[in-house]
Amino acid sequence: MTTRLTVGRYLRVGLALACVFLVNLSVLRRDAHGQDAPAGTANGQGVTTMAVDVKVVTLPVTVRDKKGQIVRNLTKDDFVLQEDGRPQVIKYFTQDTNLPLTLGLLVDTSLSQRNVLDQERNASKVFLDQMLTDAKDQAFLIHFDREVELLQDLTSSRDQLEAALQLLNAPQLERNGGGPSNPQSSDPQSSDPQSSPGSQPRMSHGGGTLLYDAIFLASNELMKKQQGRKALIVLSDGDDRGSRESLQSAIEAAQRADTVVYSILFADKNQNNGLGGPGRSHIGFPGGSFPGGGWPGGGGGGRGGGRSPQEPRVDGKKILDQISRETGGRLYEVSKKQAIDQIYDSIAEELRTQYNLGYTPDKSSIETGYHKISLVAKQKDLVVQTRDGYYAEQNAALSK
Repeated sequence: MTTRLTVGRYLRVGLALACVFLVNLSVLRRDAHGQDAPAGTANGQGVTTMAVDVKVVTLPVTVRDKKGQIVRNLTKDDFVLQEDGRPQVIKYFTQDTNLPLTLGLLVDTSLSQRNVLDQERNASKVFLDQMLTDAKDQAFLIHFDREVELLQDLTSSRDQLEAALQLLNAPQLERNGGGPSNPQSSDPQSSDPQSSPGSQPRMSHGGGTLLYDAIFLASNELMKKQQGRKALIVLSDGDDRGSRESLQSAIEAAQRADTVVYSILFADKNQNNGLGGPGRSHIGFPGGSFPGGGWPGGGGGGRGGGRSPQEPRVDGKKILDQISRETGGRLYEVSKKQAIDQIYDSIAEELRTQYNLGYTPDKSSIETGYHKISLVAKQKDLVVQTRDGYYAEQNAALSK
């Protein structure tokens, strides 16, 4: 009899503890929505809880027919959505173009691009003029070669962006294989137009193209903090050399920032991409001008910018296509049939006509990490363009 009563008491205690756990979990979930967290447990001791950032998953969606023309008259009932193979319910669906637009231009200024910079500069100005139509719309400009540099922070000022575009220039070769040339030299090639008056001109070796670092920093330091529609425009030949970040980490950063990446392949057929010996790779924005300081320590040295003779040449087109495809963007290639201004017109049309789709995942938000998304149109001859997935964030919190 005594044993049975003792067991009963333990069962009642176990049930009570289970109730406390469920109450704490309920409070925790309310806390994730902005309500006050509990100060502690009944006995005054702190407990470690795991908070998960639960949010509506939003997808920018573009649909094209078999001729490549954008389809604009669809509804949510025209799509089939899955997450990790499980059907999902589309709760939000709109073509609202009044959402704030944040654009980032990432321009490759390595030696392989020096003969196309004028075309890129002029076309980019026209593109920004036609896209920044509201005071809420903003853009920034980054150039990258053997370093990543923010030429213009987020702004809605077209004049400031145009002034920054004028700073786009290929790196100068250091003469005689030594250090920077004399800043007082009368040689116009010895000065850097990006230097402020009275400052030491920035001279650099020809090697180095920090494409992955540029995408990572733009996504993680700038885009992640923004709301609304977000897109990066990358103008490059896709040949990364010297980045600290990998291709996958660059893509992941864009996905975590809910940012679409459009790539414009602008390869100079007359330029030898192998130019330049090993350079000093400066990563992060010079002088700590990158918001948040870039990597810990504000950047600094990295791997050399040159490619060793044994290193296999990468296919820049495939690289850019992967970046765009996995983030919901698209790859364009400048050619005689498609000039860069026509490409910008196509990107502008796409940004204006995107569907905005939203859903709340059916499974518990405790399941963090990467989740694969599949979105297809019920009409078989339509091609749906959106990102491949998203990351569910998880934060550990100690309540006392």
